[in-house]
Amino acid sequence: MNLRDKLRGLLVRLYARRVEGHLDHAQVPKHIGVIMDGNRRWAKAAGSTTVHGHRAGAEKIEEFLGWCTETDVEVVTLWLLSTDNFDRPQDELGPLLGIIEDVVRTLAADGRWRVHHVGTPDILPSQMQMALKEAEEATVHVDGILVNVAIGYGGRQEIVDAMRSMMLDAAHHGTSLEELADSVTVDAISRHLYTGDQPDPDLVIRTSGEQRLSGFMLWQTAHSEYYFCEVFWPAFRKVDFLRALRDYAARHRRYGG
Repeated sequence: MNLRDKLRGLLVRLYARRVEGHLDHAQVPKHIGVIMDGNRRWAKAAGSTTVHGHRAGAEKIEEFLGWCTETDVEVVTLWLLSTDNFDRPQDELGPLLGIIEDVVRTLAADGRWRVHHVGTPDILPSQMQMALKEAEEATVHVDGILVNVAIGYGGRQEIVDAMRSMMLDAAHHGTSLEELADSVTVDAISRHLYTGDQPDPDLVIRTSGEQRLSGFMLWQTAHSEYYFCEVFWPAFRKVDFLRALRDYAARHRRYGG
C-alpha cells in the first residue's frame, strides 16, 4: 500500500468517526434489509473470478453485522440467494451454494447472532437444508441480532407460500371457504410470511448502484426507506453504512402519506 492509499484510508476512518459521533442511536433503524449486490462486477473490475467475488462478499457479512451491533440494530435480513439465482450456470451456482453454506455455519458458530432462514427450503440441496436447520437450532437462545438469511428467496413466492399456509391452517381447523375469505386481512397474511412475528424493515440498503428491489420482501417493505449505494458489496465500508444510517435518520417517515 503506497502513501497515498494510506492517507486516503486514514481520512476515511476519521470521517467515519465523525459521522458516527453525530449519530443519534434513538433514530437508528431496528430492522435493516440488505441486497448485497455487485460481487461479480467487483471481481471483474479487480481482474479476478466470479467465485472470488462471492467469497469476498461473504467475508464482508460478519464485519457488517459487527457495525449493526455497535449501532443497536436488532434485526438484519441478508439476501444471499434468490429463487432466480438457480438459473445461473452450474459452474457458478455450485461454488456459490458452498460459499453460502459456509456463511450460515460461520454465523452460527460465532455465537453473537440468532440465525433464521427465510425462503423456500424445498428448492435447496439437502446439505444446505441441514446446515440451516442446525444453525437455527444452535442459535435459538442467542441474545443478539436476529439475522434472517434469505436463501432460495423470492418476494412473490413468499406471498404465495403465506396464502398456502393460511389455507392449510383453515383446512386443518375445518374452516369453510366463506369463513376463510372473511378472515383474510393484512395482519393475517403478515403472520404467515417467513418473517411472521418480526417487525418490518425500516431501511433497505442495496449496493452496486442498482435502484430496484428485485422482489426483495415485497410485502414487508411497503413503508420501508431505501438507500441505494454505488459501492459494490465486497467494497462496502463502515463509512458507507454510517452514511446510510445518517440518511435514514434525516428522513421524515410518512407511512403511506
